[in-house]
Amino acid sequence: MTAILGLIVCWLWYRHWHDGDVNSQRREQTRASILERAQATANNTNSALARSGSTDTDALADVIWRHSKAPVITYDTSRPEFTATAAVSAHYDEKVMIPGGGNAEVSRCFTFTYTQRPNETWTSKVSEWGDDVCRPSTQIGGRARLALTRISSMYAEDLSLTRVQNALDPTRLRSFDVKNVVRRGGIVKIFVLVSSSGAEVEQCYRFTRRVFGSGTEGTATAVPTPSC
Repeated sequence: MTAILGLIVCWLWYRHWHDGDVNSQRREQTRASILERAQATANNTNSALARSGSTDTDALADVIWRHSKAPVITYDTSRPEFTATAAVSAHYDEKVMIPGGGNAEVSRCFTFTYTQRPNETWTSKVSEWGDDVCRPSTQIGGRARLALTRISSMYAEDLSLTRVQNALDPTRLRSFDVKNVVRRGGIVKIFVLVSSSGAEVEQCYRFTRRVFGSGTEGTATAVPTPSC
């Protein structure tokens, strides 16, 4: 009996060591794949910026958003330079002793910097940071999605500055500050300053919704824009 118990203990110890080693390898492989994805995103975005031929900051921010989906995109007029901040994550199967394994996530924080040179060419740079740098960006992304849901569900006649402000921030937490509402034909554009906790980071979002008559006429779109 003692020998059998010893064998069981040895087997459990080996499985623990083996699973830990396998999980470590999978975690590192996932981290490497995230970095490759981030670099590919930067390269693709840089090429798209060059192809756009645009000098309009809103249009250029739209290009960056389409490729990176970064919740925070800022613009430095002195360079000129865009900086997009986003956490990129991926899942992998974690090896565990119970049948079926587990689902684990790896997340890395990046800033993507896009600079336009005097000859109008674009260069890109990817920098990795600690999770604290992306925390406000992730929070703003979540709040922007919440605002998108609420704006999409509002009646067309309620899409005014005051009513949208009340719908987005009913408890006056000041996470949302509706700056402007522009209605042209069947399209309403709503500009909202979205803030992280403590207003550590702020990002303007442009919500666009098509409306025809009254009632809820469909979903809106949301794009970060350099200014409100």
